[in-house]
Amino acid sequence: MIEEFIDYRARLNKLIHEKGNLHTKRFMNLDSQVYEKGALDTKTKEMLGLVASMVLRCNDCIAYHMIRLFQLGTSDEEFFEIFNVALVVGGSIVIPHLRKAVEILEELRELERNGKTVSL
Repeated sequence: MIEEFIDYRARLNKLIHEKGNLHTKRFMNLDSQVYEKGALDTKTKEMLGLVASMVLRCNDCIAYHMIRLFQLGTSDEEFFEIFNVALVVGGSIVIPHLRKAVEILEELRELERNGKTVSL
Protein backbone atom coordinates (compact mmCIF):
# COMPACT_ATOMS: atom_id res chain seq x y z
CA MET A 1 0.00 0.00 0.00
CA ILE A 2 2.75 2.48 0.89
CA GLU A 3 4.72 1.96 -2.30
CA GLU A 4 1.50 2.34 -4.34
CA PHE A 5 0.67 5.55 -2.47
CA ILE A 6 4.16 6.97 -3.07
CA ASP A 7 4.02 6.12 -6.79
CA TYR A 8 0.49 7.51 -7.16
CA ARG A 9 1.41 10.72 -5.35
CA ALA A 10 4.56 11.25 -7.42
CA ARG A 11 2.74 10.60 -10.71
CA LEU A 12 -0.14 12.94 -9.93
CA ASN A 13 2.07 15.66 -8.45
CA LYS A 14 4.07 15.59 -11.69
CA LEU A 15 0.87 16.10 -13.71
CA ILE A 16 -0.26 18.90 -11.42
CA HIS A 17 3.12 20.58 -11.79
CA GLU A 18 2.99 20.24 -15.58
CA LYS A 19 -0.62 21.35 -16.04
CA GLY A 20 -1.37 23.49 -13.00
CA ASN A 21 -1.48 27.26 -13.13
CA LEU A 22 0.52 29.70 -11.03
CA HIS A 23 -1.93 29.59 -8.11
CA THR A 24 -1.86 25.80 -7.95
CA LYS A 25 1.93 25.76 -8.05
CA ARG A 26 2.17 28.43 -5.35
CA PHE A 27 -0.13 26.47 -3.06
CA MET A 28 1.77 23.23 -3.63
CA ASN A 29 5.04 25.03 -2.88
CA LEU A 30 3.61 26.57 0.29
CA ASP A 31 2.37 23.14 1.37
CA SER A 32 5.96 21.87 1.20
CA GLN A 33 7.61 24.91 2.75
CA VAL A 34 5.35 25.18 5.80
CA TYR A 35 6.81 21.96 7.23
CA GLU A 36 10.41 23.19 7.06
CA LYS A 37 12.19 24.02 10.32
CA GLY A 38 11.27 27.38 11.78
CA ALA A 39 10.23 28.30 15.32
CA LEU A 40 8.98 24.68 15.42
CA ASP A 41 11.09 21.81 14.18
CA THR A 42 9.99 19.73 11.19
CA LYS A 43 9.02 16.70 13.28
CA THR A 44 6.69 18.78 15.48
CA LYS A 45 5.07 20.32 12.41
CA GLU A 46 4.55 16.88 10.86
CA MET A 47 2.97 15.71 14.14
CA LEU A 48 0.57 18.65 13.96
CA GLY A 49 -0.15 17.79 10.35
CA LEU A 50 -0.95 14.20 11.28
CA VAL A 51 -3.37 15.25 14.03
CA ALA A 52 -5.12 17.67 11.67
CA SER A 53 -5.26 15.03 8.94
CA MET A 54 -6.82 12.48 11.26
CA VAL A 55 -9.39 14.96 12.57
CA LEU A 56 -10.19 16.13 9.02
CA ARG A 57 -10.37 12.45 7.93
CA CYS A 58 -7.97 12.60 5.00
CA ASN A 59 -6.38 9.16 4.53
CA ASP A 60 -3.95 10.38 1.85
CA CYS A 61 -2.78 13.11 4.21
CA ILE A 62 -2.50 10.59 7.04
CA ALA A 63 -0.33 8.36 4.87
CA TYR A 64 1.91 11.28 3.88
CA HIS A 65 2.46 12.46 7.47
CA MET A 66 2.94 8.90 8.74
CA ILE A 67 5.68 8.35 6.16
CA ARG A 68 7.35 11.67 6.93
CA LEU A 69 7.26 11.01 10.68
CA PHE A 70 8.62 7.51 10.11
CA GLN A 71 11.47 9.04 8.10
CA LEU A 72 12.10 11.45 10.99
CA GLY A 73 12.51 8.58 13.46
CA THR A 74 9.19 8.75 15.30
CA SER A 75 8.76 5.90 17.80
CA ASP A 76 5.60 3.85 18.17
CA GLU A 77 5.05 5.46 21.57
CA GLU A 78 5.19 8.92 19.96
CA PHE A 79 2.80 7.82 17.21
CA PHE A 80 0.24 6.60 19.74
CA GLU A 81 0.43 9.85 21.68
CA ILE A 82 -0.23 11.71 18.43
CA PHE A 83 -3.17 9.38 17.77
CA ASN A 84 -4.53 10.11 21.25
CA VAL A 85 -4.48 13.86 20.60
CA ALA A 86 -6.39 13.30 17.35
CA LEU A 87 -8.95 11.12 19.15
CA VAL A 88 -9.52 13.69 21.89
CA VAL A 89 -9.82 16.56 19.43
CA GLY A 90 -11.89 14.72 16.83
CA GLY A 91 -13.87 12.20 18.84
CA SER A 92 -15.03 8.76 17.80
CA ILE A 93 -15.32 9.70 14.11
CA VAL A 94 -11.49 9.54 14.08
CA ILE A 95 -11.45 5.82 14.95
CA PRO A 96 -11.58 4.56 11.32
CA HIS A 97 -8.67 6.89 10.51
CA LEU A 98 -6.82 5.66 13.58
CA ARG A 99 -7.13 2.19 12.10
CA LYS A 100 -5.69 3.47 8.81
CA ALA A 101 -2.78 5.12 10.65
CA VAL A 102 -2.03 1.91 12.59
CA GLU A 103 -2.20 -0.11 9.37
CA ILE A 104 0.32 2.27 7.78
CA LEU A 105 2.55 2.12 10.85
CA GLU A 106 2.56 -1.68 10.74
CA GLU A 107 3.50 -1.62 7.06
CA LEU A 108 6.27 0.92 7.66
CA ARG A 109 7.70 -1.18 10.49
CA GLU A 110 7.57 -4.29 8.28
CA LEU A 111 9.47 -2.47 5.53
CA GLU A 112 11.98 -1.37 8.18
CA ARG A 113 12.42 -4.94 9.43
CA ASN A 114 13.08 -6.03 5.85
CA GLY A 115 15.74 -3.34 5.40
CA LYS A 116 13.73 -1.35 2.85
CA THR A 117 13.88 2.43 2.77
CA VAL A 118 10.86 4.61 2.22
CA SER A 119 11.18 7.92 0.43
CA LEU A 120 8.62 10.38 -0.80
